[in-house]
Amino acid sequence: VPEPLEQNLGYEILATYPHDPTCYTQGLVIDEGIFYESCGLYSQSSIRKVDPVSGVAQSETDLGANYFAEGLVLLDDKLYQLTWKENTGFVYDASTLELLRTFNYQTEGWGLTTDGSALILSDGTNTLYWLDPGTMQVVRQVNVSYQGQSVEYLNELEYINGLIFANIYMTDSIVAINPEDGGVISLIDLTGLRPEQNQSMQGEVLNGIAYDAINDKLYLTGKNWPSLYEIRLVPQRLSTPATPQ
Repeated sequence: VPEPLEQNLGYEILATYPHDPTCYTQGLVIDEGIFYESCGLYSQSSIRKVDPVSGVAQSETDLGANYFAEGLVLLDDKLYQLTWKENTGFVYDASTLELLRTFNYQTEGWGLTTDGSALILSDGTNTLYWLDPGTMQVVRQVNVSYQGQSVEYLNELEYINGLIFANIYMTDSIVAINPEDGGVISLIDLTGLRPEQNQSMQGEVLNGIAYDAINDKLYLTGKNWPSLYEIRLVPQRLSTPATPQ
């Protein structure tokens, strides 16, 4: 059963860590104290294993120049990474970042997460797709809506306590989605988190949600951001703006 959340949430910053500003963050995962990150853009795409305290990549595997890396998820010691318009995904050994195999899918690739058995993919529309990680076939899909209105531009995804959290591309908002029916149960306003140096660049928005389930810690970053934040969700009326960078 998904944990209940208040309908409107804000945030408090608990800690700030360095983040590589050259990474156009498309996917962020934490496991056993290590971040795994997918960095996008053509000729710049990679998958990285990153030390969370320093923000420095411990190891990295580059993609071909013709691939634009997107969402990333860890399942059963394998990392699954999407590409934007290339209809191609990559599967890596999580410990070595060695490429194990590729797979194909029919849509664009935006965000990726898992409920522990299936992969859950977003493609920039209001649809979420569940994929069988063995066959990569779509086994179910839901359309996401809020109060009867379709919610589009679902981007980076993270599965947290039975809910799917999704960045809404080009906004300061994350939605928490009930995977059973696609209903948005919570709107999370992250206004003020985006660093000052990223404000002038239209595309350098919030993108990157990582949840450490063992320690109940939530981390957020964005495309080319110099910082990564540990935050706590709070009722919006108590929310305070981030301190300027």
